[in-house]
Amino acid sequence: MSRFLLEKGYRVIGMLRRSASSDVVGERLRWLGVIDQVELVDGDLLDVSGMIRLLRTYEPDEVYNLGAQSFVAASWNQPLLTGQVTGLGAANLLEAIRIAWPTARFYQASSSEMFGRIREPRQSETTPFYPRSPYAAAKLYAHSMTVNYRESFAMHASTGILFNHESPLRGIEFVTRKITDGVARIKLGLARELPLGNLNALRDWGHARDYVRAMWLMLQQEQPDDYVVATGHNTAIREFCRLAFAHVGLDYEEHVVTRNDLLRPAEVDVLLGDASKAKQVLGWTPTISLDEMIAEMVEADLARHRARLRS
Repeated sequence: MSRFLLEKGYRVIGMLRRSASSDVVGERLRWLGVIDQVELVDGDLLDVSGMIRLLRTYEPDEVYNLGAQSFVAASWNQPLLTGQVTGLGAANLLEAIRIAWPTARFYQASSSEMFGRIREPRQSETTPFYPRSPYAAAKLYAHSMTVNYRESFAMHASTGILFNHESPLRGIEFVTRKITDGVARIKLGLARELPLGNLNALRDWGHARDYVRAMWLMLQQEQPDDYVVATGHNTAIREFCRLAFAHVGLDYEEHVVTRNDLLRPAEVDVLLGDASKAKQVLGWTPTISLDEMIAEMVEADLARHRARLRS
């Protein structure tokens, strides 16, 4: 998102929670080549007064809330933290905007995980939600509060119900990056096997570069609204493994092992998005294929490990 906005001539202010691991954000911006162009300022979604000060200082035209405890598996171990940051954090930011800078256009990163135990084969903006994790429940609260602030206070507040979107910047704890990193390690002789949980879960995977374009398009509309952003195709984790290993000439069945301790307490078996509204209203369609995305991620992880081996 930072690089996308910079390329469009924006001044980008990034709110960064002060922590011992905050340098991870810097590394990602450095990998993108924009570390010197993004202004990072201290802030926390749990600190309303701090966000009010930031809003009054920078007077932003657009606010994108991508902040969350976003790892689904961790949300069962930290349900209260997830609720505070992922759910209440969005409400805090909405309230800060309402008080300090109500002309700002607001984007809330909602999640396909809110659909959970799916009620329709293809999930659209009108599909009922059935969250199956503390993370999904927290995201649903944040989503509902965004709609509420839009309707209650006439704020330009939109939500993007984004299905899984990946890139080489994805955290190592997420299954897609865990797979591509595992492929790289095995190919380079640094590991022999890759432990995973449920290989049969189906997800609608797209590339983050396509999805940030959709986020931006939402805030360029005259009227705020809610949009599903998805490719309309889903793939099993097993097939993702096959494609990733095949990219380096390996057979995933010789290296992937399943472990029960990596299974979720409540699984979301299938997610498949219907982005017809985004296509019709925003003129948005995905441009990067699953094969291209997997190849990019594997090559990035190969480059990372080769660099470590040389150092």
